[in-house]
Amino acid sequence: MDAEKLVRKAKKGNKQAFLQLIEAEQTRLYRTAFLYVKNQDDALDIVQETIYKAFISIEAIRDPRYFTTWLTRILIHSALDFLKKKQKIIPLEQESFSKMPAKEIVVEDKMDLYDAIDKLNERHKTIIILRYYQDLTVAEIADIVGIPEGTVKSNLHRALQLLRLEVKEACINE
Repeated sequence: MDAEKLVRKAKKGNKQAFLQLIEAEQTRLYRTAFLYVKNQDDALDIVQETIYKAFISIEAIRDPRYFTTWLTRILIHSALDFLKKKQKIIPLEQESFSKMPAKEIVVEDKMDLYDAIDKLNERHKTIIILRYYQDLTVAEIADIVGIPEGTVKSNLHRALQLLRLEVKEACINE
């Protein structure tokens, strides 16, 4: 069945239609969430929260054609909220580490692209993920993020510059 018809049915309270819509989007939602948190369980939690928020507010969607955009926006906000909450966790004090038995830790020196993306600010990170991991156009990204296309282009350009610098630094430090 056509996605727009399913959205209209879901807006009227049809749970099966909503379930079909989510089944079509679940893999994309999970991949996007995973790119934000780099943890399978956390990504699943974010997807679950996104689906819940979408279910309780499905009537709010104005144009059924933009269901995917609307759902992606909810996912991004859920992922960013999760990351903000996670940053509020207080790390263990240094003294507690000194009481632990010493083990030799092997750390790789290679810079990973995911690590470089993680170092970007929220807006740049979101634009990179939507553009290169979701293959969305600049117009679609502008719609999801809620900023003009020109701003998306300049943010994308700036994010790519920052990534190049970060990766180049990592190569030099090897």
